[in-house]
Amino acid sequence: MELPYLDVGALLAHADWRALAQVDGHRHPYKPDRVAPVVPAPPKIWCVGMNYADHAAEAAKPTLPYPTLFGKFAIALTGPRDPVCLPFASEQADWEVELAVVVGWGGRHVATENALDHIAGFTIMNDVSMRDWQRRTPQYLQGKTFAAATPLGPELVTPDEAPDPYTGVALTCRVNGEVMQSASTKEMIFGVRELVAYVSTIAPLEPGDVIATGTPAGIGALRTPPRFLCPGDVVECVIDGVGELSNQCVPERR
Repeated sequence: MELPYLDVGALLAHADWRALAQVDGHRHPYKPDRVAPVVPAPPKIWCVGMNYADHAAEAAKPTLPYPTLFGKFAIALTGPRDPVCLPFASEQADWEVELAVVVGWGGRHVATENALDHIAGFTIMNDVSMRDWQRRTPQYLQGKTFAAATPLGPELVTPDEAPDPYTGVALTCRVNGEVMQSASTKEMIFGVRELVAYVSTIAPLEPGDVIATGTPAGIGALRTPPRFLCPGDVVECVIDGVGELSNQCVPERR
């Protein structure tokens, strides 16, 4: 259905976005191969590292008392069926399926028990990471925000329609049909409420903000031998009740 807003992020900027989204309009056939990132230009993209115990264990990292956070820039995003750009500067592009939260209503110092009231819905992020760049320094950012390498989508699934991540939602990543990651959101160390509340203490929540809640075990860098994405590879990230990303990897044009 066509609405008078440029994208989902522009719709969420209105406090009464739920009512505005119910207005009827011209309907178009759904074409999944022409869908942009569900929020093309989030005000902030928060990412959580080591938020599954099995992933921390495979990386030989301790479980910390607070979330490990890093950011991305919007230029990193690409659509749910768009190509993933493999930069010629990196030889270690890796996959990470993640449940992503989209903020619907702003706020600061949000109480954990009220955090779900600020969520517009859920979507999927493939936090494609250039491991050789990520490991250059202790800071993750430089390996996490290469242009057009982070699929986000395919849709915004509102909390009343999405499965409860606290009861356990299955998430899977496949590369060329082979399962690389398979886990449940109930295995997260810090849940959705806790993450929303935590980041709201650092900076005010804004409509359209994205919080990627972390990835489980099974990344390519920690396999024996390590395995990384190559041109032509197809990566599929699936979360039950939320949707599926399917992206082919293409080399960056020099």
